[in-house]
Amino acid sequence: MKTKQLFFFALFPILALSQYDFEPSMEHPFGLPNPEAPKEVLDFAPLIGECNCVSQARNPDQTWAKPQDMLWRFKYIMNGTAIQDETLKADGNHSGSIRQFIPDSTRWYVHYYSNRGPTPVLPAWEGNKKEDGNIILYRPQKAPNGTEGFYKIIFSEITEKGFKWSGQWVNSDETIVYPTWKIDCTKKSTSKPNTPEKEAIVAAANTFSKAVMDGNIEEIMAGYTKDARIFPNNLKILSGDELKNYWTPRNNGYKTIHHKITPMEIKFFGNYAHDYGHYEGKTQRPDGTIGEWQGKYVVIWKKEEGQWKMYLDIWNAIQPKSES
Repeated sequence: MKTKQLFFFALFPILALSQYDFEPSMEHPFGLPNPEAPKEVLDFAPLIGECNCVSQARNPDQTWAKPQDMLWRFKYIMNGTAIQDETLKADGNHSGSIRQFIPDSTRWYVHYYSNRGPTPVLPAWEGNKKEDGNIILYRPQKAPNGTEGFYKIIFSEITEKGFKWSGQWVNSDETIVYPTWKIDCTKKSTSKPNTPEKEAIVAAANTFSKAVMDGNIEEIMAGYTKDARIFPNNLKILSGDELKNYWTPRNNGYKTIHHKITPMEIKFFGNYAHDYGHYEGKTQRPDGTIGEWQGKYVVIWKKEEGQWKMYLDIWNAIQPKSES
């Protein structure tokens, strides 16, 4: 006799998002490098994330100003093909950059903007990562006395724990070096912020599984959104009363005595998440014998009234290997 192979889950409804897998998301808040981007996009990889920094600028009298705290944030943009960063300073002076590597010219172009001096044309620095691991960028700039030269930026001592940054004016052949700014940065914790969200989804799945074993139709339905759809094997798409009827226990002597969900991946897209993995279970038949079953699932979760609930739910069985 055919028994209902309990669970699970569903198709991802926003397939268009797969085109933008490298954009910042709840799963990857600072984005990911696009494998089709120039390999140099990884030059800034250790900086991706947030750093607590101490910034010091040089005063006109050549003394160094009092250090001030600063947050420096780097992330991948343009679907992982470029990098954007922003600095948030304690004194309210904030700035940012768009960093793009142009293969045709084999160098980085960094366009800078600031709330201190908005401009219709963004100044640009150019440069590369060097053999010693430093990233060095230049922009033409005359000294106050009119001497030709450059403003030079150096990212140095780059590790996963942080980096140092310095700004200096140099003349054309770099025989004159005048430091004007220095920043020391320590990487903040890179733990993923969505851990509680994942735990909430796992807990919701466990609650659903227990409801199936208890035959509690109210709890089962509470695990679905109001507009949920399920996709059982060999049946049409079910929703509303049909969905409820599908899960309503039958008094036919069959009982689910074991149900376990093993997610392989949970990814977030705003108020949606997709989850896929495997399920397993056991059914006790009217004659007392036990039938075991297993399968694979995909589910789309949606946040409804602050709770993660199943929106789309598809599952299908995996046939056990026959013994020879």
